[in-house]
Amino acid sequence: MARKTTIDFTSGGILGKIVLFAVPIVLSELLQNLYHMVDSMVAGNFVSGEALAAVSVCSAISQMIVGFFNGMSVGASVIASRYFGAEDRERLGSSMRTAFAFSVILGVLLSVAGIFATPWLLHMIAVPENVFHDAAVYLRIYLAGVLFTVIYNVEAGLLRAVGDSRGTLNILSIVCVLNIGLDLLFVTKINLGVAGVSIATVISQMTSVIMAYYRLRRHDSDFCLDFGILRREKKLVGTIISIGMPAGVQNSLISFSNLFVWRYITGFDSVAMAGVGAAQRIDRFVSLPCNAFGLALTTYVGQNVGARKADRIRRGVRGTLVFSLCYCLLASLCMYGVADVCMRLFNDSPAVIAIGVDMMHVLLPFYWSMALRQVVMGALRGYGDTKIPMLLSLIGMIGLRQLYLAIALSMDHRIVHIYIGYPLAWLATAIMTGIYYLMKRRQYENLENLPIEQD
Repeated sequence: MARKTTIDFTSGGILGKIVLFAVPIVLSELLQNLYHMVDSMVAGNFVSGEALAAVSVCSAISQMIVGFFNGMSVGASVIASRYFGAEDRERLGSSMRTAFAFSVILGVLLSVAGIFATPWLLHMIAVPENVFHDAAVYLRIYLAGVLFTVIYNVEAGLLRAVGDSRGTLNILSIVCVLNIGLDLLFVTKINLGVAGVSIATVISQMTSVIMAYYRLRRHDSDFCLDFGILRREKKLVGTIISIGMPAGVQNSLISFSNLFVWRYITGFDSVAMAGVGAAQRIDRFVSLPCNAFGLALTTYVGQNVGARKADRIRRGVRGTLVFSLCYCLLASLCMYGVADVCMRLFNDSPAVIAIGVDMMHVLLPFYWSMALRQVVMGALRGYGDTKIPMLLSLIGMIGLRQLYLAIALSMDHRIVHIYIGYPLAWLATAIMTGIYYLMKRRQYENLENLPIEQD
């Protein structure tokens, strides 16, 4: 196992290492969001407003599908990080190969199912007729290649587990440039329209899978695609599923709930769809450091569980939470005044810009609650606790938000209620998961009773 490109969280400084580890994740997420944002920008500026609406609504569907397998990758990441912290190189290698084989099988199944399910998914959220054709073209091509997205995200999780967050940054730096170039080539030169945008994304994701594969081989020279290991490592597969399944269900159901939010949005018009979709793209840029600190903390806690160092975990969680809250307060203040400038990158329609700016002004003051939620979730996942946090997230992110939207929109059919539903869900989930973490913290700090693999 090569360690010169990795960060070992079990010794040395704490917050400095977490920040050092999180920065490449932030930059990687920025690049990943950038090339998805470029899809929207190219569609909106070089195809049509309807194309922008189509890409926006398909983003909600793709997040639901990919979110499940991103959550499943948490199980692999947690187990691999524990073996890394325990310095068990043999079991670390086995866990990496097991997770990789598992992701390939699930990715293929997902692509096949997605191709046939495209019309049903679009009808489910009542996509308007003037947007339906472009949305169907984009989504079917995207889902045909979604196996590459699934596999890459598992590979990225494994790289983070062994302390290598720079690997994903290097990969996405290349892939982002590739995706932007292909977007412009396929749309402005070859005139493939919205199909060109999705083809560019699929090719870029396939490239990222290949590059991540060879990066993982630098950490484990025996790393390869071995389907037989799934039979030999049944217990390990079971542990990965037991930890990853709740996180996957949580991500998927929250995204599924977003489809119903989009059903409310499509009840307005294509202008609302374009404005909200663009605002959501900006939202991801502002909030992604919170996600990055949550991912970093999962690796940090996982490694220190393997090394049996409870005090380091406690100090790391506290420091990460303070740092994340400070970031959110500063970012919200900065973004509040330039929301209109950011919206103009997507579309020059005053109506679209106005909707996006209004939405950002509602969301920005509440990003601190997202930071609290992501940090606490990251710590709990590092401990391998995903079931109760899943239930709490579903209550807040789905139950409460859908209840509010159903009641509010039936009484007052204004799009502002769509905006309010987001921070309402963040606040509720942050409070519930924070209380749960405080209740469980002492139990988890007794690390001798926390095995690496679970039956």
